[in-house]
Parts: sequence; C-alpha cells; structure tokens
Amino acid sequence: MDLAWPKIPMPPSPLLYLVEGRAVGELATSYAVNPWLRKTMPRGDGHPVLVMPGFVASDISTQPLRRFLKQQGWSAHRWRQGRNLGFTEELEERLANRLNELYQAYQKPVSLVGWSLGGVYAREMARNNPEAVRCVISLGSPFAGSPKSTNVWRIYELVVGMKIEDIDQARLKLMRQPPPVPSTAIYSKTDGVAAWESCTEVSTERTENVEVRGSHCGLGFNPLVYTVIADRLAQKPDRWQPFRRSGLRRHFYRRPSYPRQVEA
Repeated sequence: MDLAWPKIPMPPSPLLYLVEGRAVGELATSYAVNPWLRKTMPRGDGHPVLVMPGFVASDISTQPLRRFLKQQGWSAHRWRQGRNLGFTEELEERLANRLNELYQAYQKPVSLVGWSLGGVYAREMARNNPEAVRCVISLGSPFAGSPKSTNVWRIYELVVGMKIEDIDQARLKLMRQPPPVPSTAIYSKTDGVAAWESCTEVSTERTENVEVRGSHCGLGFNPLVYTVIADRLAQKPDRWQPFRRSGLRRHFYRRPSYPRQVEA
C-alpha cells in the first residue's frame, strides 16, 4: 500500500499566497499573549529539543519558538546549519551529527520540531536515528505530496539547482511513510505556501494531525501552534496519547483530517 492522497494536491490559491503577510500579526499576537502562555502552558522536563527552520530561512526565524520553549523549561537548540537551502546528502550527514551531539550531551532522546521543509528533515532524521529521537512535530511540512504541491517549487529549483523531476522518486515515496517515533503533523487549511493535504500524516497508533488557523509563514509564531507543541513535549515518552480537543480547545482545534490509503 502507498500511504498518500489519491491525487497530487494542488498548490494553495494565489490569494492565500498573497495574504501570507498575516504572519506579522501572528508574531505580534504571540508576544501579546506570552504572559498567559507562560502561566497556562505545561512546564518542561528539560529534555533537548532541536528546532529546524523552513526553506531559505535560518535560526533567526525560529528564535521566538525557541525562546518560548526555554521559558517553559525545555532545552531548545538551534540547528546551526545556516540558511535552509534544500536537502542534500551533506546536509543530511551534518544533521545526523548535530542530533548525535545533543543525544550524547543529554544522554536522552531529542525531540525534533521542524517548520515547513525543516519538518521533512526532522522526519528523515527520526527514520535514520530512531533511538536518538523522542518525537517529531512538523509545522506545515509538505512530506506527503509532491514538491509541486507548493507555491515555491520554482524557487526551490532555482536555489537548489535541480529540477523537481530529477528528485529521487523512491525517496519521496519513503518520506510519506510515518517515522518510527510518535509524530504530530500541524497544518492549516489556509496555508498559502503548501497544500494542507500534503502536510498531513496517515493514521496509526502513534501519529496524528492537528489543524490550526493561520498562515504558513506564521506557524512558528502562532500561539495555537505553541499550545500543541508544549502539550506534545510534556508527554512521557512511553505514554503517548493524541492531542485532546476537549474543553475550551474544541473551539480552536477542529477534528483532524487524514489521507486515505490507496493502492500504489
């Protein structure tokens, strides 16, 4: 079985892409509600969390998220790879070394949080080094579709110097498979960069999808996303349960969407 959507998702509409500037408002909102988040969100246990930026972004973009995680008690770390300029074998090796560095330093598995393309990397890191990874949380990461399910695939070709058609199709198919650790895929149906369907995980005992309202470029600043991340990181490694939408949460988080299973 090939676990994927029956058809390759189309990129988001041009209108959604044009209004990605709303991410500025999401950043402002995160700062405004930070005192409330500090008091109401779970406290961390100090375990390491590696945060990876999206395409063409750097550690600067993940600073607000890492600051939030640190204030709540987790040990949040940069990826230290400069700008995210696309997936290469060299980068894959460097990320494996970065993961092992944190794993050895803390003597405990590392949680991986990846924004957009950074989430695709996080899933592959967990697939290749499951003993070193506690869980994976992806933010608008298009791992389940085609690179052409995004509005930036032409920019990707320009930056990476490779045609989309030349990407290893077997590798793309493998990326759709759930990683061997608990995985939470956060997505938005108003994402203006990546088709939301391509950012969703198949349903298993240790995978889940959580829908939030917001832009793609604002996922790393969105208070609704921060709530999910804190909730997921606060779980005991051997007691993983899906994100609960009970109480007030049911007004902010819709029921998840999952791809159907289709024949390869």
